[in-house]
Amino acid sequence: MRRLCQIAATLWRADPWAMARGAAAALAVLMMGAALLGLSGWFVTAAAAAGLAGIGVAFDVFRPSAGVRFLALGRAGARYAERLLTHDATLRALAALRLTLLRQMEGLPVDTLRRMRSAGALTRVTADVDALDGLVLRLVLPALAALVTLLGAGLMLWWLVGLGLALAVASGVLVFGVLVLGVTLWLSTAPARRAEQARQALRHASMGLFRGHRDVIQQGRLPLARAQIDTADAEARTQEDHVARVDEGAGLALSLLIALAGTAALWLGGQAVAAGTLDPARAAIGLFVALALAEALMPLRRGVTELGRMLDAASRIDPTVAEETLEPRSVTPRPGAILALRDVTVTAPDRIQPLFEPLTLTLAPGDWVALTGASGSGKSSLLDVIAGLRGAAGGEILLSGLPLADWPEAQLRQHVTLLPQRALLVGGTIRENLALARDDLDDTMAWEVLRTVCLDHVIEQAGGLGAVLGEGGTGLSGGETRRLALARALLRRPALLLLDEPTEGLDDATARQVLTNIRAALPRAAVLMASHRAAERGTASRVVDMKYLGFGISHDPDQTVPPPDGLGKAQS
Repeated sequence: MRRLCQIAATLWRADPWAMARGAAAALAVLMMGAALLGLSGWFVTAAAAAGLAGIGVAFDVFRPSAGVRFLALGRAGARYAERLLTHDATLRALAALRLTLLRQMEGLPVDTLRRMRSAGALTRVTADVDALDGLVLRLVLPALAALVTLLGAGLMLWWLVGLGLALAVASGVLVFGVLVLGVTLWLSTAPARRAEQARQALRHASMGLFRGHRDVIQQGRLPLARAQIDTADAEARTQEDHVARVDEGAGLALSLLIALAGTAALWLGGQAVAAGTLDPARAAIGLFVALALAEALMPLRRGVTELGRMLDAASRIDPTVAEETLEPRSVTPRPGAILALRDVTVTAPDRIQPLFEPLTLTLAPGDWVALTGASGSGKSSLLDVIAGLRGAAGGEILLSGLPLADWPEAQLRQHVTLLPQRALLVGGTIRENLALARDDLDDTMAWEVLRTVCLDHVIEQAGGLGAVLGEGGTGLSGGETRRLALARALLRRPALLLLDEPTEGLDDATARQVLTNIRAALPRAAVLMASHRAAERGTASRVVDMKYLGFGISHDPDQTVPPPDGLGKAQS
């Protein structure tokens, strides 16, 4: 529950003015509803009493009827504003929560982020945020409006009809309403949690079957997949039916509460009329106001019954984000080597043994170094460490003469660019994908970088820079997607370019042409690339074989250096 309160505070801080507008509109609806019924009850009773007394001609019907019309029309307008403003506040809050989660994810280790690319993890994050949409819309704002309305109705009744009747109606509805909602929460939390978990399992199983249907059919696992979906769906329906029954019971209990409050108001008003301390018209106000308070309590049922679902989602979301309190700073790169590695070692997640022996390597402006070795030898991990995405197990990394840790994040990203093995595009135009690298991108720059990666003719045939890609950049082949991501990296014009198998999916001729163009486009950049292709090694000025780091072997691509006896030859 503490986590949920933190999230509620985060959502409120997203746009306090929007939240205040929504709360004011919700309060206006409830207050006008209570005032409308109270005034209508007084008007009808007073008019009837005047008619019985034979003074109906003298009774002023114009001002009360004008008040009834004003409250009726005002309530309708407030209801429209309440729908509009509360949904606006909710959408703003959820957008802020998504940004908060993205800021948190920026600080996660790269291996954790790569695991979160799976369909199940992404679906979980999306569903968790969506589950919290009712926190503001159906719980926080209605609860605040209901509390203020009950207090306002109590004060109004105290002023108009007396303290006893006001306490009986307002405090009775508040105390017993909280009791009913508390019991509802107790009964619905567990099944709501299980329903949400079952829905998550159903969503995950359905997406898995949709994406991998060919493999499932070929391997004969379709009946098993269908059984998993049916089981998850049945569990979700069972738990949701349980929650629905609790919700119906809560509605019945709240209706009985309002009926009892109205009965108490009617009895106390009748006693006051009989005692001569209250006239019948004012006594009727208590009854109708009590009936109007149902509108304050009933909307809370859904929010309370969904609280278990919200708690389950909130348990996986941390709304706290450490804000940078230091003054903005910058560093001044020093002349000389762009990258210097001194006895650097890297470990795999949850392992102590280094992936390779201590590495010492220096890259000056214009140097191209290729890292070779079998899968798992640490090439990609080393690039992640140099890019500052994870920490080294040992040694020292200097960028332009300064320790990696001294570089501010924003300046580091301008100085170093990493193209990982799995570079992603976004749904949108080609121009929008490229503009992620530069805010000042123009068409000339875009076409120039596309020519550098030999993609200009492909983009022209696809419809130009305005061609629209689908979700995740669908619409291009694997090699074309790779080259577009490479073009985006080149637009940053970094001092150090880190490439992880940059020509994957290209034929040898195209691969060599792309690498030659990159060298011409960034003549002063230092390039370190993880490579497994001869075309990539042939472009490098030096090759480092991760297998023989313990023997200090690195060599020119056209030179074969024999390792110590019994190890065979270093790869060229």
